[in-house]
Amino acid sequence: MNDRSTAEGTLFTDQYQLTMAQLYFRLGMHERQAQFDHFFRNYPDYGEHRAGFCVNAGLEWLLDWMEEARFRKQETSLMRGMTSRTGRPLFAEDFLSWLDQHGDFGGISIQAIPEGRVVHAHVPLTVVTGPLALAQILETPLLNILNYQTLIATKAARVRESAGDALVLEFGVRRAHDRGGNAGTRAALIGGADFTSNAGISHALGYPPKGTHAHSLVQAFLAQGMTELDAFQAYADVYPDECLLLVDTIDTLECGVPNAIRVFEKLRQKGYAPVGVRLDSGDLAHLSTRVAQMLDSAGFPSASIVLSDRLDELAIRKIKLQIAQEAARNGLDADSIVRRLVYGVGTRLITSEGDSSLGGVYKLVGLKVKEGWQPTTKVSEEPGKTAIPGNKRVWRIVDSRGLATADLLTLNKEDPAKEWQNCYG
Repeated sequence: MNDRSTAEGTLFTDQYQLTMAQLYFRLGMHERQAQFDHFFRNYPDYGEHRAGFCVNAGLEWLLDWMEEARFRKQETSLMRGMTSRTGRPLFAEDFLSWLDQHGDFGGISIQAIPEGRVVHAHVPLTVVTGPLALAQILETPLLNILNYQTLIATKAARVRESAGDALVLEFGVRRAHDRGGNAGTRAALIGGADFTSNAGISHALGYPPKGTHAHSLVQAFLAQGMTELDAFQAYADVYPDECLLLVDTIDTLECGVPNAIRVFEKLRQKGYAPVGVRLDSGDLAHLSTRVAQMLDSAGFPSASIVLSDRLDELAIRKIKLQIAQEAARNGLDADSIVRRLVYGVGTRLITSEGDSSLGGVYKLVGLKVKEGWQPTTKVSEEPGKTAIPGNKRVWRIVDSRGLATADLLTLNKEDPAKEWQNCYG
C-alpha cells in the first residue's frame, strides 16, 4: 500500500471524525444504530442567475469507495503515531484493535435518490444507516464525493438546457483540480454532456472520447517553415474521416477557414465528408455567422462549427441571441447557423464557474435507543440550518400532465396517495 492509497482510503476523512468515533467507542455507543441525512440547503448561485434545481450525482463512486475502504494495519499504525498536545497517544490500543477487526463499511446501508435525478433543497439525497462510529467516519468522504459531482452535474444540466439539441463536449480536464477532473467529467456526462475529451474516463465509462487538435499543431509546422495549410493537410491525411480543424491560430476569416475549405475540397474528392471547424477565440457569435456563410458557399452546409473558449450556459444563451440578431440584420437563417453549432465547454463547467461548491451537509437525524428510534436534530437561530429529524421518505408529486410539481417529505411510516412517486423507489 502506497502513500496515495492510504490518503485516499479510510483516512480520507477529517481528524475529528476519528476522535468522535473513539469517544463513541469509549462510551459503548459505537455500534448503536444511527441515521444521517445528506442534503443541501441552497441552490448554486452563479451571480447572474441562481439555479432552481440540482442534479444528483456521485452515488456509484461513493459505493465503490465504501466497498474498497477499510482500516488496515497501515492506517491503524499511522493512527497509533498520532499524539495529543502533551505527547500522549491520541488513540487507545483497544479502539485501534476494534478498527482492525470491524473498520469497514459493510454494515452501513445507503438509501439514495438515483443519479441523474433532479433534486431540491432540504430533501435528503442520501440516507446513511449503520453503526454510529463508522457512519460518523463516513461523513467526510461522502460529502467530498457527492457534493462535487452533484455540483458539476447541475452545471452541466444548465449547459444542456441552453444548448438545446446541440452536441455538448466536455473539455475541462486540463483546468480541473487534479484528479477531480475524472469525477467532474463523469458528473458532466450525467448532467447532460454528450462526450468528453478525457480519454481515460471515457474508456472507463464506455464513451468514445472526442476532440480536435491544439494550436500547437499549426505552430509546430510554422516553426519549420511550413504553413497552416500544410498542418491542416497533414491532419486530414492522417484522420480523413475525423477531420475537424482549429482555424484561429493565425486569422480565422483571412486564412484559417479558407485553408480548411481547401483541405475539405480534397477530402470530398476522395469520398470523405469533413467534420467541421473549431473556433476558440474572438467574437464567437459573429464568427459563427461568417464561417457558416463561407462553408455554405463552398458547398459544405453539413460541416459543424465547434465553439470553445469560456463557454457556459449563460455564454451559450448570449451567443445564440447575438446570432439571431445578426442573422435578422443580414437576411440570414439563424436557425440553420445554430443547428450546426457544437459547444466545447471546459473551465467554467469543470470548476462550476460562479459558485464553486455545493453546501451539502450530513446531519444526524436519529439514534436507536432501547425504546426504539429517537429523532434528533441540530437547533439553529437560522431556521434554514435546522435539520428535519427522524426517518423520512420523499415523494415526488406528479400532475395529470405527467410533470413533477413538488417534492413532499413524510415520516417513513406515513403512506401518501399511491399516485405520488417515492423518490427512493
